[in-house]
Amino acid sequence: MSSGLPAGVSLRAEAAWLDAADQLAGVRDRFVLDETTVYLDGNSLGALPATVPDRVADVIAREWGELRIRSWTESGWWEAPERIGDRIAPLIGAAPGQVVVGDSTSVNVFKAVVAAVRLAAADSRSRSRSRSRDEILVDATTFPTDGYIAESAARMTGRTVRPVAPAEMPGAVGPRTAAVLVNHVDYRSGELYDLPAITAATHAAGAYLVADLCHSAGALPVGLDEHGIDFAIGCTYKYLNGGPGSPAYLYVRREHQPRFDSPLPGWNSHRDPFAMTPDYAPAEGPARGRVGTPDILSMLALEAALEVWQDVDIAAVRTKSLAVTDFFLRCVEASAPAARVAPLTPADHTRRGSQISLRCADAKRVMGELIARRVVGDFREPDVLRFGFTPLYTSFTDAERAARVLGEVVS
Repeated sequence: MSSGLPAGVSLRAEAAWLDAADQLAGVRDRFVLDETTVYLDGNSLGALPATVPDRVADVIAREWGELRIRSWTESGWWEAPERIGDRIAPLIGAAPGQVVVGDSTSVNVFKAVVAAVRLAAADSRSRSRSRSRDEILVDATTFPTDGYIAESAARMTGRTVRPVAPAEMPGAVGPRTAAVLVNHVDYRSGELYDLPAITAATHAAGAYLVADLCHSAGALPVGLDEHGIDFAIGCTYKYLNGGPGSPAYLYVRREHQPRFDSPLPGWNSHRDPFAMTPDYAPAEGPARGRVGTPDILSMLALEAALEVWQDVDIAAVRTKSLAVTDFFLRCVEASAPAARVAPLTPADHTRRGSQISLRCADAKRVMGELIARRVVGDFREPDVLRFGFTPLYTSFTDAERAARVLGEVVS
């Protein structure tokens, strides 16, 4: 997204020109935003879509208040986990019938990792292999919860966890590997990892890949079906704007669904849930990933939030993401002393998600001052400033103002 402006034009003027040419600029109006604030924390909590308040009010007043129990059938509550999963599917490169919404990201990581280990064990038995696949490879830079869950899954299944840097995973996976758990985008640095290459190496070794998409879904193309990824999980309150604590999702590749052995079989994932039988018979399709009663209020808020994606091309989102983060880096370079802030996020587009992380010696104080001046990002210990760029509503003017205020604070 080149400006084409003559040399010497100010960054503020260039930002205005880029906003005027931005094909996604109109989508910003679909959100509730305070125009006096630059909000660059959508990688932690997305902004409120304008369609959500009225929808939630209707769910509470009419579907719950008037229809009550009838809404499970008359308002489509029962089918919501799969219906909303199909709304998310195209945003992560999946065909319908492979995504189910519900539970938290942590719970879904547990389901996916244990299911992957069980698939690998079944493969070994069917091929009469004497050596079992006794290790789970985990992204060494992962969000802490993923590591905690992997350790618990390993204890439960008699495996061990081996932390490996994502760049080294293709060479580390081998005949002992049952499953690989990797983040698509690093939550600290914003680095985008080569998920297709890691998946290909995992499959070549006979193991299964579990991808955490929390920091990529809704910000860039993922291509789950295209790249043969086995399982994927992710939250919906970041770039998907589903609201605080909105339910997560679980992707189970279609070919694995008949053998998906969830460690959390609940009545909602039973083939005949209302039969209330003591024996468990798993449902067909993505419903096999359900557990208990869906959290309907937050689930239907998420469904309304996903309406902002109507007519939005995820490829255009990626183009905007790279353009606005490039522009922000240029503005930071022009505004802030290099001795005070240094980019942590790779400049290479093939290795960048949709956030920019900067190293800053007193990051906590600096972020506090930025927020006081109505530029909202966040920080991670010990010295990382994080700025999340949500292409649906972050403008180039936002990027220029944030960098300019950052320069004032650190100078």
